[in-house]
Amino acid sequence: MQGTTVNGSREAIVKDSATTTQIAVEVHSQQHHEEHPDFRVIGLLTFLISESLMFGGLFAAYLLYRGGATNWPPEGTEVELLLPTINTIILVSSSFVIHLGDVAVKKNQIGKLRLWYVVTALMGIVFLGGQVYEYMTLGYGLTSNIFANCFYVMTGFHGLHVTVGVLLILGVLWRSRRDGHYSHEKHVGVEMAEIYWHFVDIIWIVLFALLYILTQF
Repeated sequence: MQGTTVNGSREAIVKDSATTTQIAVEVHSQQHHEEHPDFRVIGLLTFLISESLMFGGLFAAYLLYRGGATNWPPEGTEVELLLPTINTIILVSSSFVIHLGDVAVKKNQIGKLRLWYVVTALMGIVFLGGQVYEYMTLGYGLTSNIFANCFYVMTGFHGLHVTVGVLLILGVLWRSRRDGHYSHEKHVGVEMAEIYWHFVDIIWIVLFALLYILTQF
């Protein structure tokens, strides 16, 4: 009986020791994760900063051309507001929609994540369709004058970024098919797509102000 008791005590001590070790490893892993943020997000932010500099260069060039012109935009280059305003409302609203997807995944609501990301992708596609329609009905081309050149380059470059954003969102939707791929603990891909989409929206707001609003005055 005494030997059995001793063996039982040893087994209990070993189990307690193993449990303590496991807890210590988990705590260390959590602390390590908190001390060292995900470098994928840092890489994305670095990329977006570089893209911001490129757009900043385009904005600066546009303002220089505008400041040196006596008539801006040149005669025969009319800028309509109705379609771009509708497009702006769609794109800005999509930022709120995609955020709902991020909120959903943090609650383990993968079905809602898919729903909100599908809606966001459709809104992005509608925006691109509206931009293509605008190009077809403007009445002036890339080489018509310096304003038209700036207009097509800046909006076209932004449209390329919207296209990439839509592809990222579709990539998230494709990966979400696998059970457990995204959850309240694993959602870096979802957050990265959302950050990129917010960047695209912010750039468009600046473009809308420069190319459409300010040209009315």
